[in-house]
Amino acid sequence: MRKRPEEIRDAIPAPGEGKRGEGGYFGYLLRQAAGMYQNRLARELDDLAMTPPQFSVLTMIGAYDDVSGAEVARLTLLTPQTVSVIVGNLVRDGLVVRQAHATHGRIRHLALTAQGRSLLRVARERAQGLERALAADWPEDEQIVVRRWLAAVPGAMMRDSQSRR
Repeated sequence: MRKRPEEIRDAIPAPGEGKRGEGGYFGYLLRQAAGMYQNRLARELDDLAMTPPQFSVLTMIGAYDDVSGAEVARLTLLTPQTVSVIVGNLVRDGLVVRQAHATHGRIRHLALTAQGRSLLRVARERAQGLERALAADWPEDEQIVVRRWLAAVPGAMMRDSQSRR
């Protein structure tokens, strides 16, 4: 006998419960948390006509002077093709400028315009509000442990993938 859709929904645990909670796999829990965060960030940025990837690109351009598109792609974990499209749109909208590299003719450095810095400031305030909400229920010492672990994950994954070659 087939289950009705409401019976299937009742069998799926809510986020934070069952395999979607402490009993779940690290990879799934990371993806679940990242997905929920990205969805909330998208809603926070929506009325600014900005997406989370655009926010990431603007943030990295603002954080690192004279950064190239390839460097932004590595920093944001986006593909070079995606960054190229995003940067093109940001240039078109007057938020970013491309500047020639002093010695390498093909490399273009990226910089925020005054309008880009202003929009990024507003977007960053919203993202920081989301960060505060995310950390609100965690004591400072536990936040440090979680941050330390999250910061260590990429290095551990790289070492693991290199050892398997």
